[in-house]
Amino acid sequence: MVSIRHPHRAAADDAGTAVSELYGQHWRGLVRLAVLVIDDRQTAEDIVQEAFAQLYRRWPLKDSDKALAYLRTIVLNASRSALRRRRVARLYTPPHQAPQDSAESTAVLGEERLEVQRALQSLPTRPREVLVLRYYLDLPFDEIAQILGISASTARATASRGLTALTKKLKEVR
Repeated sequence: MVSIRHPHRAAADDAGTAVSELYGQHWRGLVRLAVLVIDDRQTAEDIVQEAFAQLYRRWPLKDSDKALAYLRTIVLNASRSALRRRRVARLYTPPHQAPQDSAESTAVLGEERLEVQRALQSLPTRPREVLVLRYYLDLPFDEIAQILGISASTARATASRGLTALTKKLKEVR
C-alpha cells in the first residue's frame, strides 16, 4: 500500500527532522552559551527553546548550513534582551541578592570555575560575549564579528581588552 503525503505535511516533516537533529546536537551547548551571557539557567533554557521554535518556523533557511550560526545569533540577541529587561526591572524594584548556588552545584563546578564565571559575569556585555564565543565555543574572530555585527578587528581588540580585564579580576580574587 502506497501512502500519499500532503506537500505541506512533507515540508513540516522535513523541518521537524532537521530541527530535531540540530536540537539533539546543539541544545546543551547553546544553553551553556546563554548561561555564560546571562547567568540564569532557567532563562537560558527558555531562550534556547524559543530559538529552536523560531528556526522551525523559518525552515527551510536559504542556506541550511548556516542554521547553527542562525541559532547562535538568536540566542545571543535574546540573551541581550533578557539582560536589558533585567536592567530596566532593577530600576523599578529594590536590589536584591542573587540566590546562592546549591552545595551540589558548587561542588560539581569547583571553586576555580566559579571564580572564573564570577569574574566573567562582572565584565561588560560585549567583552563577555566575545570571550565566550572565542574561548568557550572556539569560534574564529571572523565568525564572532558576523554574529555580533562588528568587524573582525574590533572582535580581536575586544577579546584582548576582555582578557586583560578578566586576568586582573582573577588576580584580585586570589
